[in-house]
Amino acid sequence: MSKGPIFFYQRFYFDIMLPDDITLQTILLLSCFAFCAGFIDAIVGGGGLIQLPALLIFLPQFTIPTIIGTHKLASVSGTLVAASQYMQKVKIDWKVILPAILVTGVFALLGARLVTSLDKNTLKPIILVLLVLVFIYTLIKKDMGTHHQPKYVGNIFLLGVLATGAVLGFYDGFFGPGMGSFLIFAFVSIFSLDFLHASAYAKILNCASNVPAIIFFMSSGDVLFQVAIPLGIANILGSIIGTRLALFKGSAFVRVFFLIVVIGVIIRFGYDIIKL
Repeated sequence: MSKGPIFFYQRFYFDIMLPDDITLQTILLLSCFAFCAGFIDAIVGGGGLIQLPALLIFLPQFTIPTIIGTHKLASVSGTLVAASQYMQKVKIDWKVILPAILVTGVFALLGARLVTSLDKNTLKPIILVLLVLVFIYTLIKKDMGTHHQPKYVGNIFLLGVLATGAVLGFYDGFFGPGMGSFLIFAFVSIFSLDFLHASAYAKILNCASNVPAIIFFMSSGDVLFQVAIPLGIANILGSIIGTRLALFKGSAFVRVFFLIVVIGVIIRFGYDIIKL
């Protein structure tokens, strides 16, 4: 029986491209986690809670910067696809979002440069309290985010989004967990967008905040492209399904999913604090 091109591609990729200490089984398992991460992240953010711990567990032989760089490159692939899908169905105010992309990216870079001078452990209790407040507020305000009724327009909306991008971009640069959830909550609670529009804006700004970090990790050689590429593909597939489900089910569905993900982030932060 002749061996086709798929066989030779698999042999080239897994026998030559991959490092000796990474197996096919590991890649397939990580791809499953990446698919789930892309699915969840496309709807309400929080995919990093699945993909990043999986990489840390199954690739313990690599340094933290390499794990984070690989994670960032894989996850941003799904985020970009989710953003493009939302943009096809949701009207985006590009006069506002384009300058916000620039501001978010710049402040994310500033946050990344200050990362060594800040103690992340002191921030975890603060972020945990904020997440609990976000959860309670969203739970009480049952109609929040179910209707698209923008509270601000024009320059006020522009300045508000720029400020949001600056603050959360900086946060994502030096810390990051919960960034997508905070963005969605900001657009829903402050600007009175529905969850679908909020998710669309959040995905775009999330991409903007990740780009400086990805460039930094790539320039320092802290990206495993052999791992990031298959995980990125799995992330994209999950993202496509998640985005289509969100668009089909609507804002009420996204709201419920948002609350579930925030609970997950709260549990994660609570566990990290208990370990300290």
